[in-house]
Amino acid sequence: MIRRAIILLICVAMLVLGTYIYAHHVWKPVPSGTTIDRIVVEKSVRRLSIFANGEKLKIYRVALGRNPVGAKQEEGDKKTPEGIYRIDGRNAQSSFPRALHVSYPSEQYKSRATELGVPAGYDIMIHGIQNGLGWIGAFHRLHDWTAGCIALTDEEIEELWRVTPDGTTVEIRP
Repeated sequence: MIRRAIILLICVAMLVLGTYIYAHHVWKPVPSGTTIDRIVVEKSVRRLSIFANGEKLKIYRVALGRNPVGAKQEEGDKKTPEGIYRIDGRNAQSSFPRALHVSYPSEQYKSRATELGVPAGYDIMIHGIQNGLGWIGAFHRLHDWTAGCIALTDEEIEELWRVTPDGTTVEIRP
């Protein structure tokens, strides 16, 4: 009984310490007035980096589509696409508390899907956690859960929304 209590206490202490370190030492806000010009997503390491004038400003950890290995082939395959796109719109009132729309599908993806006789898919977004579930916070990254989008915490998408103009390049790598 005492042994279980000690193990539980250690686990809680590690969780609290980890949250404190993440919140106070890793998650430093991007300065006010900053505008980025490039986003790079590295699917294999679940990382989204933002750049301004060639300088990396920040790295976020992300969750991807439920079937993240490989490039998106068709609508419904739960894969996050790969390639070079742009932020071509934003939605402040979606099922998520901010969503930046990625210009997928490219002409290449549309052509490939047509050849295969399948729909290419659409509505690839960089977004927060589903409305009402933001309390999950960073724990959402323990499992890839989107339908093919790129997910951040609600606080992170608020920041990304603020610094990302429409037209920003988005490179999604394997």
